[in-house]
Amino acid sequence: MTRVIEAAGFLLFCRGENPSFLLMKHANRWDLPKGHAEQGESLLQTALRETEEETGIAAESFSVDPEFKFEIEYEVKGNKRGDYLKRVTYFLGYIHMQVAPSLTEHIDFRWFNWPVLGTIQQATIDPLLRAVEIHFGKLAQNNNSSEQQ
Repeated sequence: MTRVIEAAGFLLFCRGENPSFLLMKHANRWDLPKGHAEQGESLLQTALRETEEETGIAAESFSVDPEFKFEIEYEVKGNKRGDYLKRVTYFLGYIHMQVAPSLTEHIDFRWFNWPVLGTIQQATIDPLLRAVEIHFGKLAQNNNSSEQQ
């Protein structure tokens, strides 16, 4: 049986006239603030803690979308923890304005314009962004339905 390690993080989204979202830069790829769950933590608690640890952005600075949760799994090989299946749950947070994060584990950051044209990182980021796009479409559809009633 393959060992599963749970992790969680946030996609921070800035709404408004020029919508954008925050990604963190590793040496060779874009990523999100995320990390492994500690014993006794819910995945949401993990995501909130890791986001603050990796960006300096406190949970009070953004609101959590209660209807969005995205899960992805992928194999990790040759890591310090050995080989395992990593299951990452991403939540969606809304922040009022773009802020410069305090980087602790990444070399850079960028606020990407929404919607995204092209790909950013095919294995993990792109599927998440597609799920967000579908979610936003459902929200818009629900808003239109309630306005017509």
